[in-house]
Order: sequence, then structure tokens, then C-alpha cells
Amino acid sequence: MVISPNAASKGEEVSLNGFGKFKVKDTPAREGRNPANGATIQIAAAKKLTFTPAKAVKARLNG
Repeated sequence: MVISPNAASKGEEVSLNGFGKFKVKDTPAREGRNPANGATIQIAAAKKLTFTPAKAVKARLNG
């Protein structure tokens, strides 16, 4: 089975039956700290790809 990466880039949910779902989530802009010197920095808003496993996969992994 081949799934196009274009679906995720469009923000669509990609589901693989029996395996799980891939979703695009937005992370808001926020303040962070530079660990080297403790200076406050601005972290830009971004999109990230998240994975949620199917119940069958979770059950198999956890015994």
C-alpha cells in the first residue's frame, strides 16, 4: 500500500486500518529559554505530525 505524502501536507488525516492514524496538529508560538545562557527566546508557531495507534496495536504492544 502506498500513501501519498500530499495528504498530510494538506492537513488531512491519514488512516491505516488496523495500524493507526496520522494527523497534522498546530503548535502555537511560545516563549522558551536558551539552555546555554538562560536568555528568553521566541519559538515560532509550527505544524507537527502526530500518530495515534489503533486499539489492536496498543493491545498487542501491552500484552
